[in-house]
Amino acid sequence: MTMKVLVIGSGGREHALCWALQKTSERPLELFCAPGNAGIAQIARCVPVRVTDNNGLATFAEEAKIDLTMVGPEGPLAAGIVDHFRMRGLRIVGPAQAAARLESSKAFAKDFMQRHAVPTARYRIVSSAEEGVSVLNTGEFGDSQAPVVIKADGLAAGKGVFVATNRGEAVNALNELKSGVVGAEAAQRILIEETLVGREVSLLLFSDGQDFRLMPAARDHKRVGENDTGPNTGGMGSITDATILDESTRDRIVREVVAPTLEGCRAEGLPFQGILFVVLMLTADGPRVLEYNVRFGDPETQAILVRLKSDLAEIFQAMTERRLSSAQVNWSEDSSACVVLASRGYPASAETGASIEGLDRAAQSDRTTIFHSATARGAAGEWLTAGGRVLGVTATGENLDLALSRCYGAISNIHWDGMHYRRDIGRPVGAGASAKG
Repeated sequence: MTMKVLVIGSGGREHALCWALQKTSERPLELFCAPGNAGIAQIARCVPVRVTDNNGLATFAEEAKIDLTMVGPEGPLAAGIVDHFRMRGLRIVGPAQAAARLESSKAFAKDFMQRHAVPTARYRIVSSAEEGVSVLNTGEFGDSQAPVVIKADGLAAGKGVFVATNRGEAVNALNELKSGVVGAEAAQRILIEETLVGREVSLLLFSDGQDFRLMPAARDHKRVGENDTGPNTGGMGSITDATILDESTRDRIVREVVAPTLEGCRAEGLPFQGILFVVLMLTADGPRVLEYNVRFGDPETQAILVRLKSDLAEIFQAMTERRLSSAQVNWSEDSSACVVLASRGYPASAETGASIEGLDRAAQSDRTTIFHSATARGAAGEWLTAGGRVLGVTATGENLDLALSRCYGAISNIHWDGMHYRRDIGRPVGAGASAKG
């Protein structure tokens, strides 16, 4: 019997989800994506409903008799889409609105970590730039030359964090956030954090509220320029590889971070049922949580799901039925990489409408998959850019060097006016503070 699955979202993450659902399913699937994009339309029926329209999405799911819905972006989760669907008797993968506050409010997340002894950076929460300056002047976070991290409390599309190398930069960051650069609501409260030094790791997991299953550890590259320079973006590339996280450190993270986080959620009456994405800094004193996300990352999803060997639809269904412990969740031993191709002007103001050449040739590359983040079709059927991050060129290999070589080999076939990407994805970067947000 055909299973109808709806994926909510319109980017590369959602393309990867649709691709993996189709590729791994052991039963016939009918895929829908709302609103989707031109690349997703090759494998799923795109539905013109906005991700912010909870009622419209639920109504479509009812009328189309959707068996299972998967939420891609954080916005709908923060807005309570899971609660809305469940209230109408619809099966959906994702945390309830109360649990989604682990991502939608960094202040809530930090206080949660403190309540449940989850290791993280020292922090203070302020409500104005003036209050922030006052806190900095106490010397709690070091002298005027000490680095400090400034974060907007709310959702800021990966652009609400400033790693200030000195007091002047910190004050500028406070003022910039309060000026509305990431939206007044996101910056109603601001966090000041100590700078953590170490190596950053992303660890994602499936959770049904009681049990969990880990995904391969990933490493993301947030800054737009090579050698981690320039402003933050939504993500310019990601890798998975056995060298990212050794078994001993992974077990410590499970013991000190994952278990107390999930136990804390249950204790506070908000059992976490969905995708938990923990961003960590591996410091000399052990792992420290930089932030929680409550959904798949982008482009981490692309790099992770190309390694999935088990039926993703079955995993999602098991999560909604709280039987994840008996589900098959197996991964290939390969390494993987995703390199993002962006439009001129990204991440500030990206140009759109450029004609993309060479996609067909690139798609023929060995063990390479091209995920569309923001594409459209022209009147003659040509591919056009339709946003900042346009494509995620993703490949697997027996080792990371081979996966990266395949990515960059495929990219050599692709061109549009203004295309840019990082040529150092997967290379080690200097230890430092997180630039997440």
